[in-house]
Amino acid sequence: MQYPTNFELKEGEFTAIVGPSGSGKTTFLTTLGNLQTPTSGQIIIKNKETTQMNEKEKTALRFKEFGFILQASNLIPFLNVQEQLDLIDRLDKSKAKKMNREELLDLLDLNKVLQSYPKDLSGGERQRAAIARALYNNPSIILADEPTASLDTERAHQVVDLLARIAHEYNRGVVMITHDLRLLDKVDQVYTMQDGKLSRGNALENN
Repeated sequence: MQYPTNFELKEGEFTAIVGPSGSGKTTFLTTLGNLQTPTSGQIIIKNKETTQMNEKEKTALRFKEFGFILQASNLIPFLNVQEQLDLIDRLDKSKAKKMNREELLDLLDLNKVLQSYPKDLSGGERQRAAIARALYNNPSIILADEPTASLDTERAHQVVDLLARIAHEYNRGVVMITHDLRLLDKVDQVYTMQDGKLSRGNALENN
């Protein structure tokens, strides 16, 4: 069964999506990020309707407008932290303005591990490095799929605090999927996904 889905994300807004495993949260996030095409409806990013774009146009849109943060950090294992960012410079043919690298590394407290490889980083450091990579290209939208799932409570709160700061101080739209309802006091709005149906508000809070 298909359900009508309405979702709006504004600049400077931190949104969480909660729901049971298998409910469609990740599918929704990848569709929002133009990694999948919806069977019907529209996705409008900065007044551009994206579902009719060809794959080359979608790839350019993803590179320019989206930063993806995954549950597994997905860092390239043979590149150190500095080289993860250098690679983005080499891949970007548009030479669009990046975030200031020094400011980004200070924000994420990564200066001491610039020469370290993913295997030598702690879980929190790996996730912060993944966030740096997602932000470096200066995207307007950050999509985070369970970014705290592999972290302990303290590090999970640190990562969510960073995402909130990125949304509010850098005027980015941030969407985070999470199972951890304790983190929701950091966000501006909550949606619940259940059986493929997206609704506004936290429908799990009394469950």
